Amino acid sequence: MARILIFGGHGRVALLLEPLLVAQGHTVTAVIRNTAHEAEVAATGAQPLVADVEALDIDQLTNIVAGNDVVVWSAGAGGGNPARTYAVDRDAAIRSMQAALAADVMRYVMVSWVGSRAEHGIASDASFFPYADAKWAADAHLAASALDWTILAPGTLTSDPPTGRIAIDPSGGGAVSRADVAAVIAATIADDTTIGRTIRFGAGDEVIGHAIAG
Repeated sequence: MARILIFGGHGRVALLLEPLLVAQGHTVTAVIRNTAHEAEVAATGAQPLVADVEALDIDQLTNIVAGNDVVVWSAGAGGGNPARTYAVDRDAAIRSMQAALAADVMRYVMVSWVGSRAEHGIASDASFFPYADAKWAADAHLAASALDWTILAPGTLTSDPPTGRIAIDPSGGGAVSRADVAAVIAATIADDTTIGRTIRFGAGDEVIGHAIAG
């Protein structure tokens, strides 16, 4: 069983992921920014850790990452403020990767989005551009790193119930439930054939474990 650190531990995907991992016997630490969220995170079986990733430097992040086996980045600024989007979705994410390397925690799973590509097609004056640009920069940094990385790139997130099934490289927006995204993250951690791969997915008919297998 692994010690798993989740950045963005109070996010809607993370709150679904944490009990899955705990049920599998893992020790889960969830990094959150707001002390008011500690009880909700603790109720999943994860250990809440209050820290503002936007404000932490590499040394501080290294101290948080050290001793874990897997890092999951599921944090985000939530849009609306371009400067903060870059600060969290790009800069803090990259610092967490550098911290993982410094702490010798090699397994790193990035939760991205289906359109994260150099040619993502989002106009530079669009409100979504900072997010698209920041996520691509973080993904590109991760893919070029020495970490044992996987980039998970789901389509539009929904609150639908889990199906346990997905489609790889979906057409269109690739809508998929957050519950199935959580299940994909858990399956990815358990499957080393996902290392070094970007997996783009949406709702579909293929069983998750089979769909992501390399």
